[in-house]
Amino acid sequence: MASAVCGVTARPHLPSAVPAAARKLFFRCRAASTMNEASASSPDTEEKKTTTVFVAGSTGRTGKRVVEKLLAKGFGVVAGTTDVSSARGSLPQDPNLQLVDNFGTVNLVEACRKAGVTRFVLISSILVNGAAMGQLLNPAYIVLNLLGLTLVTKLEAENHIRKSGINYTIVRPGGLTDQPPTGNIVMEPEDTLYSGSISRSQVAEVAVEALLCPESSYKVVEIIARADGPNRPLKDMYAAIKQN
Repeated sequence: MASAVCGVTARPHLPSAVPAAARKLFFRCRAASTMNEASASSPDTEEKKTTTVFVAGSTGRTGKRVVEKLLAKGFGVVAGTTDVSSARGSLPQDPNLQLVDNFGTVNLVEACRKAGVTRFVLISSILVNGAAMGQLLNPAYIVLNLLGLTLVTKLEAENHIRKSGINYTIVRPGGLTDQPPTGNIVMEPEDTLYSGSISRSQVAEVAVEALLCPESSYKVVEIIARADGPNRPLKDMYAAIKQN
């Protein structure tokens, strides 16, 4: 059985080891996920292989959507959480779902690197590099950084992932909404978007698609939704973004 990890958390502390179910691959996000290439069944394989994805922060509003989409696509899911009782009540009742303790970010990357994990996907946020973009006075940049330097911390996590040697995808969504999608996904290169919003459901869709899309490797993408945006396959959007 192939394995992977998906994380949704902003906690500063992290575990010293990756769970056994997540040794081969690792996917991290504000919502995130990853897939082992070995999970692709060959024509001669009689039994279908299952990729297991670890989701840190699985009970968050975006994390729950990631779990649901992974299960719908047939992935096995190990859900990381700080409150197992709450997770049991809020996550889907599915035989492919297990619960584990919560994971954080930088130490999580290190745990994956030491365990030989080769794939990592992080969902961050637009404006994390706002200072370099000339957006220091952008109200969103100011407000988010007033809340514990959120964007500064996310940028530090991104930089750590880039230097880790792990094959990564970093997804930066705009403002997150709980409403159903009202427009099509628009994907741009890093440090391009400084406003806009997107449904958490669409963010989860982009994150999970990274598991199935080799074109997402070593890329940073920014996403929002626009009513007038073209309806394009995510694979094509990932392919249009230049590799870092």
